[in-house]
Amino acid sequence: MVTAPFFAALARLIPPQRLLQRPEQLAPYESDALTAFRARPAAVVLVESQQEVIDVVRLCHEHGVPFVARGSGTSLSGGSLPLADGIVIALNRLNRILQLDPRQRIAVVEPGVINLDVTKAAAPYGLYYAPDPSSQLICTIGGNVAFNSGGAHCLKYGMTSNHVLGIKAVLPDGEVVEMGGPSLENVGPDLHGFFVGSEGLFGIALEITLRLLPKPESYRTVLAAYASLEAAGDAVAQVVASGLLPGAMEIMDHLAIQAAEAAVHAGYPQDAAALLIVELEGEQIQVDAEFQQLMQVIQASGATEIRVAHDEAERARIWKGRKGAFSAVGRLSPDYIVQDGVVPRSRLGQALAQIEKLSQAYGLRVANVFHAGDGNLHPLILFNGREPGALERAEALAGEILRMCIELGGSITGEHGVGMEKRQYMPEMFNETDMAVMHQVRRRVDPKELANRGKMLPGMAPHPQPIQTQEVMVQP
Repeated sequence: MVTAPFFAALARLIPPQRLLQRPEQLAPYESDALTAFRARPAAVVLVESQQEVIDVVRLCHEHGVPFVARGSGTSLSGGSLPLADGIVIALNRLNRILQLDPRQRIAVVEPGVINLDVTKAAAPYGLYYAPDPSSQLICTIGGNVAFNSGGAHCLKYGMTSNHVLGIKAVLPDGEVVEMGGPSLENVGPDLHGFFVGSEGLFGIALEITLRLLPKPESYRTVLAAYASLEAAGDAVAQVVASGLLPGAMEIMDHLAIQAAEAAVHAGYPQDAAALLIVELEGEQIQVDAEFQQLMQVIQASGATEIRVAHDEAERARIWKGRKGAFSAVGRLSPDYIVQDGVVPRSRLGQALAQIEKLSQAYGLRVANVFHAGDGNLHPLILFNGREPGALERAEALAGEILRMCIELGGSITGEHGVGMEKRQYMPEMFNETDMAVMHQVRRRVDPKELANRGKMLPGMAPHPQPIQTQEVMVQP
């Protein structure tokens, strides 16, 4: 609980211009990109150094005040929703790239560094940072670490956890620890891998050591149109079964195609029920050989139209449409929920057909934009928040989709995390023993449950009920 002595001590650490307490100052921090949930924090601290983060966390531990670390606030699961009786530690000003070593192919960054800025800094050396979530223009590395973000190219290159070599972090009690390091050959427990994806429950990352990759020599990007969403999903399974490992495989349905075309004019075939984007990348000789094989598979998959990007401009236009699809869907509906679940690739067609049936049953349109290569679904459920009961119906449909993912042998989240939105589904995916171990680990690291209290695990310390609003949920 925030008390007067706590505020007095906090004011001695942080100058008044960086300690936000007025309602109009706190308003931007009331929610993240899942704007259906809102809660006003007691204060927001704009930290400018690692030591300030450490000092504030130690003060919170001393006074028993819960805290939430926040970057750009692009979480789509309520992962950075504040607490009414706690504070927000805003990390955007910790945005320095501390080291970039092209010989070792590593970058050491602070948590507020923007994802795409790492690649921009590495580009002069022929290197780049592989994880590329759709929000990479604004999302921060600290947030990527918290939620183990992926992106379009995670099929070949994996998630954030596959590209983090080391982490310096402050634990919820104020202890500073070093996990991992600059080497690919770490010895002992994979503690930094354990930290990645913990959604802020284990503390705050202060420095992150990232693995950089050489920029691929060649790309071949193929766009295929299909007469049904299920056919596009089946095509993904056929590509994987052929032995190919593309850099990316993405699917967009008719609604998403319409929205993206209206927003960015990518030149997509607007009469298609679904589009499949497949990108090969690597050495020229390898890509040329794989391209011939890919074209045979796509031609045999029942595609109604096939296009190949002949230059970088065409490739960029194809990807601009896909990466802008989430926000573009706002053109189709005043409100929408972005869901995130995973199904096995072999059951992708079945899952998409089931989503279409659920859409009809609930009387709500669903736009599908997702990472088809690893079965990571991102159905966008469209509704009008001004209609009584519409939000509740949309949330019920979202829950049905998550349960379907579990039943098909998948997961309730691929990269957006559990946050506030999906806590209730955790016991449906994990048994009692699994849940008990998660709680024990959490409380061993943070006995007071101060770090991001109320997120991910159901039945933890009470969380204040967020203010329900009926606003669009967008991915910046």
